[in-house]
Amino acid sequence: MTKNGRIPLSKRIFDLVLTTLILIVLSPILALLMVLIFLVQGRPILFQQKRPGLHGEIFTIYKFRTMNNQRDKHGNLEPDYKRLTRLGKFLRATSLDELPELLNVFKGEMSLVGPRPLLIQYLSRYSSEQARRHEALPGITGYAQVNGRNALSWEERFQLDVWYVDHWSFGLDLKILWITLWKVIKREGISQPGHATAPEFMGNQNVNIEGENKA
Repeated sequence: MTKNGRIPLSKRIFDLVLTTLILIVLSPILALLMVLIFLVQGRPILFQQKRPGLHGEIFTIYKFRTMNNQRDKHGNLEPDYKRLTRLGKFLRATSLDELPELLNVFKGEMSLVGPRPLLIQYLSRYSSEQARRHEALPGITGYAQVNGRNALSWEERFQLDVWYVDHWSFGLDLKILWITLWKVIKREGISQPGHATAPEFMGNQNVNIEGENKA
């Protein structure tokens, strides 16, 4: 997808124009959500985490926080399903928790469409083929998201990510954005059955170690 390590100019211009319009139109909703999160969960309002982006370069991703900081009697954080608030469940089910990532798109760290940015520790666990997903800017939505999202296995998701890298076109991005709207409305593929968040990718083995890392 990249040419001389750069993202196509048409893709970047499209991201900037559409992101600016979305931020303007949704600004009242963003403000309302920030107030609700503060009242229900307190501070911080945003969840921030380091993620690998284009060519594996590290950046800070922004999301609306969906969990509280509830701890057990030993001072350890409770499991995700206990810390996920009712408001947080709603934000995830409607994908509203992803809206702050528009700031990442505006900064050029992400695109509207691309492979989802995952955890830093996954970098050493990818096969050489799977690592090619970092040849594109990470996206708020992507080809894997409209073809199963978190209901897919890790291997299936990575195959779709690499397919997107090899077959990118402006028309494909438009198609993915359109399907994403429909998927969000139908609330399909939000998580794997029995999991509050996606299980951690462990390379050849998948171990259920979870955190606030919904991808």
